[in-house]
Amino acid sequence: MAGHSKWSNIKNKKGKTDAQRGKLFTKIGRQIAVAVKEGGSDPTTNSRLRDAIANAKAANMPNDNINRSIKRASGELGNVNYEEITYEGYGPHGVAVIVQALTDNRNRTAGEMRYIFDRSEGSLGATGCVSWMFQRQGLIVIDKTEDIDEDDLMLHALEAGAEDIQLEDEVFEILTDPTEFTQVRDGLESAGYKIASSDVAMLPQNSVKLTGEQYQQALSLFEKLEDHDDVQNVYHNLEFIDEE
Repeated sequence: MAGHSKWSNIKNKKGKTDAQRGKLFTKIGRQIAVAVKEGGSDPTTNSRLRDAIANAKAANMPNDNINRSIKRASGELGNVNYEEITYEGYGPHGVAVIVQALTDNRNRTAGEMRYIFDRSEGSLGATGCVSWMFQRQGLIVIDKTEDIDEDDLMLHALEAGAEDIQLEDEVFEILTDPTEFTQVRDGLESAGYKIASSDVAMLPQNSVKLTGEQYQQALSLFEKLEDHDDVQNVYHNLEFIDEE
């Protein structure tokens, strides 16, 4: 993974969602709800729920919130059905964008997504218009610290089933096949590693470089999308600039 770091796209988003903790908890609550609907409320037998709970804990979501989300999805505290929808399109200046959403009103969310793209000099496209530029992969991120030996981490990761591991921007990026993602993450946690972030993500296979006002226009679109309650993930192929 030489050159542009795939984690840059996600860490740029993560810093902003961390500042909006309540909104982030709401989004994770929806992940939990969908997982419970699909596979039940027992995380030992429901890998998707286990992944959602891992995301919740990584975001420091209180256990009470996690348990309440599970009970709500189980019908104990009311019932709301969410639908998974993926939108594809182009942002300003040709940046490819994929938006993953969970919504209880498909028509409302579609209209609002189109409005956000149009107002940001972008456009929604048909399914598949940009997804060919991305690859679905498990991405596990571990912060580089003095007590982590890179060779030991690589050994544990590969033994757990990882495909690749690289040091990028003071973090270790561990890539997995999507089907091996949960196994690798659980294996690393069992070995004592603290996971900074983990997700099955749409990672860009090429990147677009923008600077100045064009770069800020693209960032503005991402921020508007990420701020929407229904949006779970925003993936794009803009090359992140460390403005510091």
